[in-house]
Amino acid sequence: MAKGQVFRRHEQNPVLTPGDLPFQVNAIMNPGVAEVDGEIILLPRIEDARGISGIHVARSRNGVDGWEIAPRPLLEPGLPDHPYERWGCEDPRVTKIGPNKWVIAYTAYSSHGSAVALAITEDFVTATRLGVILSPPNKDATIFPEQTPDGNWLLLHRPVTGAGEHIWYACSPDMQHWAKPGLLFPEGQGPWWDAERIGVGAPPIATPAGWLLIYHGVKLLGGHRIYRLGLALLDRRDPRQVLARTARWVFAPEASYEQHGLVPGVVYTCGALDRDGETWMYYGAADTVIGLAIARTADLVEFAQQHDFLTKPSYYLE
Repeated sequence: MAKGQVFRRHEQNPVLTPGDLPFQVNAIMNPGVAEVDGEIILLPRIEDARGISGIHVARSRNGVDGWEIAPRPLLEPGLPDHPYERWGCEDPRVTKIGPNKWVIAYTAYSSHGSAVALAITEDFVTATRLGVILSPPNKDATIFPEQTPDGNWLLLHRPVTGAGEHIWYACSPDMQHWAKPGLLFPEGQGPWWDAERIGVGAPPIATPAGWLLIYHGVKLLGGHRIYRLGLALLDRRDPRQVLARTARWVFAPEASYEQHGLVPGVVYTCGALDRDGETWMYYGAADTVIGLAIARTADLVEFAQQHDFLTKPSYYLE
C-alpha cells in the first residue's frame, strides 16, 4: 500500500460546486451523508453571500451526479426561536439511530460562539431540533450509531480549553443530558501534522477491527493552516478505548480544487459511508466545493494499524 494512495479521488471531482446550485451561494462544503434505499443524501453546509451558512439536502441515485438540491434549508439559521443559530448552522454529521431515524449533530453559531446542537429527522424533509447540548466554545460533534453496553449514547466533540483543542467524549441515556466527559485523544505535538488542533471528521464506521474514525488535523505553516485527515481505531465494545492512531495523515489537499479556493489547503470531512466494503468519503475542499474520495475500508484499517504510533513509539523519532 503506497503512502498517500489509500484514497482515490473520484474522476468527476468536485462532485458539487456553487455553480451546480439553482440559487446563488458563496460556497458549498462539509456535508453529512446518509444512504436511504440506495439513494445518497448529502447534507451540505451552504454559505450565502452574507457569510451565513445553512444545512441543505442534496439527493443523487449514484452519489456522484444528477443531484437534486432542496431550495430551502433543512436547518435554517436565524430563526427567532433558535437564537444560538443566529449566525449559522454548520458542519452536520449524520448518524442512523433507528430503522427510519437519523440524528444530526451540527454547529450552532451565534455571537455567543460555536456550540453543539442536535436535530432528529425521519425523512430528510423536516427535522426536529433538540437544541444546544454543549455550550461554546465547542464543535466537531458526532454520535455513535450503537449504544454502549450500559445503555448510553456516546458523543465525540471538540471543546476549546486552555490546554488545547482535543477530541473528547460525553455520554447520555437520552441524547438530552450529557455527562461523564473524558479525553479520547489529544492534538499532536511539536511539528506534527496535527499539532495545531484536531477534530472529529465523519461519524465512526463499524469494522471487525473496531470503530474506524476519520479525523482532521491542522498544522500551521508560514502563517497558514493546512487541514489534513488521519485515522484512529476505537474499541468496538467500548469506543472510549483507542486501539490505534496514525502517526501520519492518510489524505491531504493535493488537487487544484483543494489547494485553491476561499480557504486554500483544506480537506475536511463530515460524512463517510461503508458501501460494500468501500468507504465513500465526501469532503469539503478549500471551503468552496465538495469532493468524493473512495478507499477499501479494509485498506484504511490496515493503514491505521500499520502507522499506529501508540504501539510504535519509534514514530516519534522518525
